[in-house]
Amino acid sequence: MKQYRFILSGGGTGGHIYPAIAIANELKSRFPDAEFLFVGAKDKMEMQKVPQAGYKIIGLWIAGLQRRITLDNALFPVKLLSSLLQSRTIIKNFKPDVVIGTGGFASGPLLQVAEIAGIPTVIQEQNSYPGITNKLLSKNANKICVAYENLERFFPKQKMILTGNPVRQDLIAIDGKREEALRYFNLDPNKKTLLVLGGSLGSRRVNQLIAKEILTFAAHNVQVIWQCGKLYFEDYKRFEENENIQIHFFIDKMDLAYAASDVIISRAGASSVSELCIVGKPVIFIPSPNVAEDHQTKNAQAVVDKKGAILLKESELDSQFGSVFESLLNDQEKQNQLGAHIKLLALPEATKQIVDEIVKLIN
Repeated sequence: MKQYRFILSGGGTGGHIYPAIAIANELKSRFPDAEFLFVGAKDKMEMQKVPQAGYKIIGLWIAGLQRRITLDNALFPVKLLSSLLQSRTIIKNFKPDVVIGTGGFASGPLLQVAEIAGIPTVIQEQNSYPGITNKLLSKNANKICVAYENLERFFPKQKMILTGNPVRQDLIAIDGKREEALRYFNLDPNKKTLLVLGGSLGSRRVNQLIAKEILTFAAHNVQVIWQCGKLYFEDYKRFEENENIQIHFFIDKMDLAYAASDVIISRAGASSVSELCIVGKPVIFIPSPNVAEDHQTKNAQAVVDKKGAILLKESELDSQFGSVFESLLNDQEKQNQLGAHIKLLALPEATKQIVDEIVKLIN
């Protein structure tokens, strides 16, 4: 049997890294003898997360364009040329059968070089509004696996397959884990549990909101699992003096965190949205306005349009959060409706379907 060779590229945030790792794991389960190489951006989180998952990674000297005038912007043409040359060397030496891009700075030059070299490429687009890199790459990509409908205005229709986003497989069966989850987090089964997710890097604005609303949660007998992010842990760990508040910079057992929760407050990164659809709990999305193309708002809006979640913009938090949260907390029927509607949007077989498409290409 042929020994296949796969290059995967995606990074910058967990939303690009974890789908790439999920795809690699599924490929490895089907082709145990295959060789894998990840390509990321130097100094980004993929340089730690990918080796932790057991894969080799090479870092390119690349970064995205900033919205303001910076030295990084001035260096962008140099970095791009350097990354294209390095990508050519990587492709030439590794000789992949297929190259898979899940978004982020490094996937641009790598997939561009692969396309020029005539190597099959697959793009996995997580968002409802694609970034510029994937839009440019799509013209020559062989397959584009998407998580949302109606992306024909961005990508060639004949290349698109609606698969959904790869998610952690342990999330697919959380229904029977509630008791285990309450024990793991040492929670009171007679209180409602709020889970707060600020994304893999944490969110300053979400953290400020939760700190401000601590007394509101206490007044409603709500206990909180608060993922504040590594950057903010030192600023907020003092709140753990409150017996109803748990602060985590990162949550290892996400399946148990979801299983324990009654209501979830979350950013609207693509991977988070896909996970929350599978989990099927009532969600208040607070999209980050600081991302390219405002894609988090568009991701959240796609769920809200199907009556599957509540959306609050950062600019609305001070005036509306208290009343929206209390209204949801006191309305069990509304909680049940949101949970049922968001679950209808779940695509739990995404990883398997994406790998099916990759296998069709290499065969």
